[in-house]
Amino acid sequence: MLRNAWLIPLLPAISFVLILLVGKRLPRKGAEVGVGMVGASFALSCVALVQWIQRVDDHEGSGGGGHAVRGLAKALVPAQEAAEHGLPGVAAVTRSFTWWQNGGVKFDVGIQIDGLAVMMMFVVTFVSFMVHVYSTSYMEGDRRFTHFYALLSLFTASMLLLVVANNTLELLVGWELVGLCSFVLIGHWWEEKPNSDAAVKAFLTTRTGDVGFMIGIIIIFFAAGTFDINGINEYALSDGANHTLLVVGASCLLLGIIGKSGQFPLHTWLPDAMAGPTPVSALIHAATMVVAGVYFGARLFPVFYEGFSIDAGGINAMALIGGITIVIGAVLAFVQRDIKKVLAYSTISQIGYMVMALGVGAWVAAVFHLFTHAFFKALLFLGAGSVSHSGSHHSFDMKNDMGGLRKHMPITFWTFMIGSLALAGIFPLAGFWSKDEILATAGHADFEFFLVVGLLGAFMTAAYMTRCVYLTFFGEYRGHGQPHESPPAITVPLIALAGLSVVAGLINAAPLGIEKFTEWFEPGVAFPVLEHADFNYTLATVSVLTALIGIGIAAYLWFQEEELGAFKGLTQRNTLAHAGYAFLENKYYLDALYENVIVASIKGAIANVSYWVNQHVIDGIVNALGRGATTVGRATYDALDQRAVDGAYNGIAEATGDTGGLLRYVQSGRVQRYALTLFAAVGALSLALWLVY
Repeated sequence: MLRNAWLIPLLPAISFVLILLVGKRLPRKGAEVGVGMVGASFALSCVALVQWIQRVDDHEGSGGGGHAVRGLAKALVPAQEAAEHGLPGVAAVTRSFTWWQNGGVKFDVGIQIDGLAVMMMFVVTFVSFMVHVYSTSYMEGDRRFTHFYALLSLFTASMLLLVVANNTLELLVGWELVGLCSFVLIGHWWEEKPNSDAAVKAFLTTRTGDVGFMIGIIIIFFAAGTFDINGINEYALSDGANHTLLVVGASCLLLGIIGKSGQFPLHTWLPDAMAGPTPVSALIHAATMVVAGVYFGARLFPVFYEGFSIDAGGINAMALIGGITIVIGAVLAFVQRDIKKVLAYSTISQIGYMVMALGVGAWVAAVFHLFTHAFFKALLFLGAGSVSHSGSHHSFDMKNDMGGLRKHMPITFWTFMIGSLALAGIFPLAGFWSKDEILATAGHADFEFFLVVGLLGAFMTAAYMTRCVYLTFFGEYRGHGQPHESPPAITVPLIALAGLSVVAGLINAAPLGIEKFTEWFEPGVAFPVLEHADFNYTLATVSVLTALIGIGIAAYLWFQEEELGAFKGLTQRNTLAHAGYAFLENKYYLDALYENVIVASIKGAIANVSYWVNQHVIDGIVNALGRGATTVGRATYDALDQRAVDGAYNGIAEATGDTGGLLRYVQSGRVQRYALTLFAAVGALSLALWLVY
């Protein structure tokens, strides 16, 4: 299966085509095709995962060497030296063929299957399968049900293409297809203007980052001389690598990650993307769109590692962007009334953890957090959809249409609680193990500042999720109608995701002597030797206590008889609190900056200046050239054509006419005149001879 992993993205791609062609004629309007094909793709991903694990275990059993490298070693190890440094060097399974040739350069298309790829295939196909099943009930009766399932399958296929790609050009194709699918699905209900506006905003904002992304791919190609991912990583780790090109290339590629993964300052599109159907939100936040940037950072990690000199410690661009995003996303989650927007800002913050982890050299922790986060974030979004579907009459307003739902929706409540606690990093749930590994590595590798940022983020995450849980499930019901539990098509995916949110972290539970995630999925070829911090019991305790304090403070403020507890009326009573709340409610005024200053200036002042330049400068030059050409044309016509050329030809004609007039006396056609002329000539000749002689 590892050599035939191209089948995994192919199946949902075929599903897309089949649903478009025959979906509306089928009993389930195409849903059965989507569920079946993505389910088959998930099954093949499981086979590939098992085969990769066997490949790693067989290699280690044959004396391949241990994988974890402890201590402070910072050496960069290219592929050809991997064995010398004790790394297992389990080579990726690759297959490719020539796509096209240009200027003697071959452009390949193919697959590169290693631990990172099989882990991502498992996550993408599993979450997508859950979303496909969930949508059979959630989207039932939708006016574009068949269209929705077709695009959902294409979305999955695009992300899988990105994952299995063996070169940056092929990866770019998947990258852009993911963006296109998100644009269409966010604007699924395009008749409502806010939905179409959100889709356009997502498309244009991510395109801003993609400009840098494409430039970065070009720079790295000219630096390394190849688009091949493994070749690029080997070049980045080699002694002959051009550090300046790596710095510039990594910076441009980071811009693409910022746009696609919703990092500061291009994060503003992600909350607005909640205008799309909830299953799409779950897929975007858990397994496709926003994690694509993190996956790319992990896939070309040697470029960022060397370009940003991560081994030197301190502060670098990647870690700084991630750290800022953790805080700004978590803070904004506190002031949201829409449950999906709370989760959207949570995703922004959690993806910030992953980007920060890459920036501090915690590759395993970053990818491990991507792995665990996919399950509990998909669970939370689908749980929010369940609440909307069966509890709040299709509303996502926590303050006005929810409350007290734990009594009416027990399965949704308990699974949502599991997801919230996992997100907060509470022991022993999945989020605890992955988040703790990020903090441990930051504290162990000269990145203490980011350790503090991570703890602050953990505190705020626990607090805003406590607020979210209270407003949704506790207190009195504030909605309309009769809330009830969702049908099995919705609750079964919630239960499955909740189960993984509980146990998934145990795959890398160091205190239990289990570090299989590191063993199976960390590359051992064309990869830097990284630190793997030992489990820190003190730090783990501090991390959990920090989250519990956040939960306790939020519970004290909200779990009181009054709806908002101590916060009730504070923003009206206190000027500073009112100003702070307005600042947060307006999302740091970044949207105002982008839309009212940058976009408005382009549409307004800059457009007016451009129009004036076009009318008075460019058109003026064109008109002046036209008038000049007309004048020159007239002068040429009068002087050169009419007087010179035509005059010459007319003069020749007149001279020819005059000459012809004289000759007509000689060439008259009368014999008598010819005889007279002949005799006259003879007489004249005779007279001349007589005079001479």
